[in-house]
Amino acid sequence: MEEEAKKSNWVSRLKDGLKESSHKLTQGISAIFTRKKLDDETLLALEDLLISSDLGVETAQKLTTLLRKNRFNDDITKEEIHSFLAQEITRILKPVAKSLQISKTHKPWVILVVGVNGSGKTTTIGKLGRLFQTRGLKVRLAAGDTFRAAAIEQLVMWGDRSGIPVEVAPQGSDPASLAYEAYAKARQAQDDILLIDTAGRLHNKQDLMAELAKIRRVLQKVDPSAPHECLLVLDATIGQNAHAQVEIFQKTAQITGLVMTKLDGTAKGGVLIALAEKFNLPVYAIGIGEGVDDLRDFEAKSFAESLMGVSD
Repeated sequence: MEEEAKKSNWVSRLKDGLKESSHKLTQGISAIFTRKKLDDETLLALEDLLISSDLGVETAQKLTTLLRKNRFNDDITKEEIHSFLAQEITRILKPVAKSLQISKTHKPWVILVVGVNGSGKTTTIGKLGRLFQTRGLKVRLAAGDTFRAAAIEQLVMWGDRSGIPVEVAPQGSDPASLAYEAYAKARQAQDDILLIDTAGRLHNKQDLMAELAKIRRVLQKVDPSAPHECLLVLDATIGQNAHAQVEIFQKTAQITGLVMTKLDGTAKGGVLIALAEKFNLPVYAIGIGEGVDDLRDFEAKSFAESLMGVSD
C-alpha cells in the first residue's frame, strides 16, 4: 500500500510538473478540433501544434500520418485525440524507458555524468546517489567539477544530506586525477557505485570536451571497462537545442543514457519524445523538482498521459 501511495503521489507531481507542456498541447487541440470531421486542415494544424510543442518534425508527421490512416474523415472528439496521442507517444517512449542497471561484476560501477552549464548536473548526481542509496547500494560521489568552488560545495552538501561520502580536491585541480583517486578509494571501500561529476561545458568547446576523454583514459588504466555508464543531463527548458547537445556529447563522450531535468515549469517537455525518436538512447530518469526525492525512473505511460492530460 505504501509503495502504491508513493507511485500515486509521483504521478500526481509529474502531472503538475508537466502542466505547462500539457496546457499548450491540450488548449491547442481544443482550438483545432472545433469541427467533427478529421480533415486535411485539422491534421495540418495538429502537425504544426506538435512541432511547436517541441515533439519534432518527424514525430509530428508520424503521429498525424497514423491518425490520418486510422480516422480520416471520421467524426472525432478532442478527448479521442488526447487518448490517441497518449497511446502513440507511449509506444514511441517505451523502448527508451529503461531503469539504470548496476552490475556487481564491476565494483565500483562507475557512472560519469556530463552536461552543459546550468543543466542541473550536480544536483542530479546528488539525487541519483540518494536514489541508489535507498535501494541498499553503497555509493560514493566525486566532485569532478574542480573549476567551480560552488559546484564542489553543492555536491558536498548533497552528500552530507544523504550521508554519502564525497571525494574532493582543491579548486583548479586536475579532474582526471581526482577521478583516479576517487576510484581507488571506492574500490578499497567496496562501494557499489562511484558517481563522478564533471565540469559543465558548452558542447561546442573541443578543448573542454578533451578533458572528458582524459578522465576516461585515466579510469581505464585501473578498469578497462570504466566508465560503465556515461549519463548526459539535459535541461528540458532548452527545447530543440537538446538535439545539438546529444549529437556532440554522443560523439565525444560516448554517452550511454539520458537524464532529463527541470520538467517542472516548462512548456517544452515534448522534446523528450523527439529525442527518443531520433537517438534511441535510454532515458533513465526525469526530474521535476529540487528535492532529494524529485528524481525518479522514467516511465513512458505516465509521462505520455501526463503530457496529454489523460487520466489513467
